[in-house]
Amino acid sequence: MARGGKILADVKKTLAGMVKIGVSAQELEEKAVAMIAEAGAEPSFMKVPKYHWATCINVNAGIVHGIPTEELVFREGDLVSIDLGVYYQGFHTDSSLSVAINPTPEMAKFLEVGQLAMKKALAQAVAGNRVWDISQTIGETVKMAGYSPVRALVGHGVGRELHEEPMIPCLAIGDRDKSLLLENGMSLAIEVMYTAGKPDLVQAFDGWTITTRDGKISGLFEETVVVGGGKPRVLTTY
Repeated sequence: MARGGKILADVKKTLAGMVKIGVSAQELEEKAVAMIAEAGAEPSFMKVPKYHWATCINVNAGIVHGIPTEELVFREGDLVSIDLGVYYQGFHTDSSLSVAINPTPEMAKFLEVGQLAMKKALAQAVAGNRVWDISQTIGETVKMAGYSPVRALVGHGVGRELHEEPMIPCLAIGDRDKSLLLENGMSLAIEVMYTAGKPDLVQAFDGWTITTRDGKISGLFEETVVVGGGKPRVLTTY
């Protein structure tokens, strides 16, 4: 998984650098496909039934599962979320990030909060903690800044399958002591999904794209991490 995570991190870094005015989501998709193949890996998302792309690209109100089309061309002020997975030697890794084109101060703050929530959540991925601790950290960081953690979507385990147990909500749900205990060596895809408005989401007519119901911007950050005894090992950062 470490090698697959490194491949993913390199692709993610390249795609983030391509987000400029006039560039299309399809161009990011084509670059991702080429880089993943060159590294001797496969796109995880193409193994999802009926999904035919290596990436999910969303803009502004779109939060997940956006199809990377030629028609989706980035414009000034857009917030672009990039999500992709890599399958290498029998294991998946999964990662996402949101970037903006010449963001306003308000949008820059919005993204900084997501990055902070991700950093704090990753620090909770140590043996002896519980999934609840990760979720609580994400939810509190987002809410303290005046934003809404998404309720309908979750992070997840990752490894032999792209989506495995446990589910990792973006806010604390239920009793901590009833939440799954984290053990050394567990591999998790921790996701920070949040909105500038209400957390309610809707599915677009394409059958894939999920957007905010109120049209407010949304953010997405995700890393694959291995739970450690004293310190987590993040596999997908660059």
